[in-house]
Amino acid sequence: MKQAVLVFITILLSHAISAQEFSIGPKVGVSQANISVNGDAFSSGDSFTGYHLGLFVRMGGSSIFVQPEFLFTNTGGTIVETSNTSVRTINANFNRFDIPLMMGFKLANFFRVQAGPIASVLLDYTIEDGVQNALDVDYSNSTIGYQAGVGLDVGNLILDFKYENSLGKISRSVAGFETDQRQNQLIISAGFRLF
Repeated sequence: MKQAVLVFITILLSHAISAQEFSIGPKVGVSQANISVNGDAFSSGDSFTGYHLGLFVRMGGSSIFVQPEFLFTNTGGTIVETSNTSVRTINANFNRFDIPLMMGFKLANFFRVQAGPIASVLLDYTIEDGVQNALDVDYSNSTIGYQAGVGLDVGNLILDFKYENSLGKISRSVAGFETDQRQNQLIISAGFRLF
């Protein structure tokens, strides 16, 4: 199965790189994110509204394309810790450098279906409880995930709606208690093709 996926990606990349279309431009957007948590006494809390900004490059032909992006992303989420006597809300905020590599198909020359891996490098983070006490959490410096979604091309404007999830844990514990934390988000973004 892995070999079939690698062959498909190789064919898609070689076709896109050899094609005539090349676009580059700025990209900005917002996201609705949360942290999926599995662990005793911990659960997911409220969503976090974040943002991203950066640059996209699109290479491809009239039907198949590859679109790497280079983005500064601010995201986060809330974790709820429940004990016999109290409930504590923990707020996490992440600044990341994200590199999604979207591969997809164009339909009717303006509608796109796309998916691909995303590599995220953690630049810095804060995690604190409701009274702003900093907590001891060891977040991974980098993670791999995936994005999938649809897009529209209207003139030089590109619009994307994507879902993102991480393939591995972003942290194994909160304040010494074992958890399985994974970041996921819904993303809406707009880009402008300079050429």
